[in-house]
Amino acid sequence: MKELIAKIVRIFLLMSCKLVTGIQARWLTEPNNYRCKIYYANHSSHLDGLLLWSCFPKYLRSSIYPVAAQDYWGKTSFKRFIASDVFNSVLITRSPNCRENPLSILEDLLTKQQSIILFPEGTRGDGQHVADFKSGLFHLAKHLPNVELVPVYLNNLNRVWPKGSKLLVPIICSAVFGLPIKPLDETETKESFLNRAKQALEELAP
Repeated sequence: MKELIAKIVRIFLLMSCKLVTGIQARWLTEPNNYRCKIYYANHSSHLDGLLLWSCFPKYLRSSIYPVAAQDYWGKTSFKRFIASDVFNSVLITRSPNCRENPLSILEDLLTKQQSIILFPEGTRGDGQHVADFKSGLFHLAKHLPNVELVPVYLNNLNRVWPKGSKLLVPIICSAVFGLPIKPLDETETKESFLNRAKQALEELAP
């Protein structure tokens, strides 16, 4: 029964968000399920994960896991249901006091040939600029060098659901899926890699 309710809610939310945003996806690299990937994107709205997930072909969605913050999406049973049951999200903690490695669950998924959606800024931005990346993307790239890293630029999501607002504003949005970036080199520093990954994302902006 819970699975049926989740399916109904998923269809309703996907249709509603597509109606409000008219999301248009542009692929510079073809999606496929033959190789696991980290799709990393800029973050400016709570709709980002949902809209990005909706851009994938239906047959791929079950193998792609959006990464979401436990402190927000795990706060109530309703939010946990939407994140985990409806949209297949993985909730991770952002607390520096966490005893467990928050990346371990992501590494397990990638090792099992599942893909993830990651927002390396770590928190919502203003939609005008891409903030510096946290170190998570670097550590995943270092531990799993065979995983492809695909930048995705989301445009206008911050205007659909402005920070602090409870109302959605109908505005055409877009998602540009770039080519995979060059894998992490053994001699490359964390700072150099993160700057390079960020630049690849920024170059997709309209």
